[in-house]
Amino acid sequence: MKKLLIAFALILASFATEAQIKTPQASPKGYIKQTVGLTDVEVTYSRPGARGRAVFGNLVPFGKLWRTGANENTIINFSDDVVIDGKTLKKGKYAIYTIPKIESWEVIFYLSTDNWGLPENWSDAYVALRTTVKEDALPTPLETFTIGINGLDPNFGYLEMAWENSHVALKFEVPTAKIATASIEKVLAGPTSNDYFAAAQYLFQSNGNIETARTYVDKSLDMVTEKPYFILRLKSQIQAKQGDKKGAVETAKASLAAAETANNQDYVKLNKDSIAEWSR
Repeated sequence: MKKLLIAFALILASFATEAQIKTPQASPKGYIKQTVGLTDVEVTYSRPGARGRAVFGNLVPFGKLWRTGANENTIINFSDDVVIDGKTLKKGKYAIYTIPKIESWEVIFYLSTDNWGLPENWSDAYVALRTTVKEDALPTPLETFTIGINGLDPNFGYLEMAWENSHVALKFEVPTAKIATASIEKVLAGPTSNDYFAAAQYLFQSNGNIETARTYVDKSLDMVTEKPYFILRLKSQIQAKQGDKKGAVETAKASLAAAETANNQDYVKLNKDSIAEWSR
């Protein structure tokens, strides 16, 4: 009887797990990903609805800190530093809090992002940036709280927030010119030592043209004053594959010395093993 009861309980537990009821959230999740210039901006937030309620001045009191949505923090993530109201906001993830007023909103980017609603203990030390943006009245009431990234330009965009009859658009500037210029200069300057190393490594590992791999690894070494042990290691392997065991041993010895200086014991062992093999 006891065994039957245990089996019955297990069946019920299994059924309960599989039969969990799914219902829509009152404030469903929203997600935005937008590239502005060369900067990626992502926003994750919950979207409450008015549902017949007066929002600003009632559900969301004027002059008080608001979670800017519902449930967990509304979070924004910038892939690069941006400039807002002449102040730099470092790249990274922030919670967005606001203080809606009749003619303007305060917008606060907060470093702590794991709160449910407002932080239990607010700390000004976590305020990365605070600014004020003018409020515009919407001609038609908006039922659901909405965040968007609009007004796109290669150098800036607008973080827009709207609900009921209220709308704000916060301009943020992105470092497109700086990123594009650095990219252009890098490409026009030609391949780097690491580029040649990566090309040589690919050809060696994929059984590509070994002579071309040797040319690339030599160019990689020519471009640096201190010869890295990992590039020397690759050259020794290429030499061995070419049949130049004597040259491979000499290069492996140089790689061994560099690895010992860098205290990389893995490469020390690899080189010692190869020297022993190629010296037979």
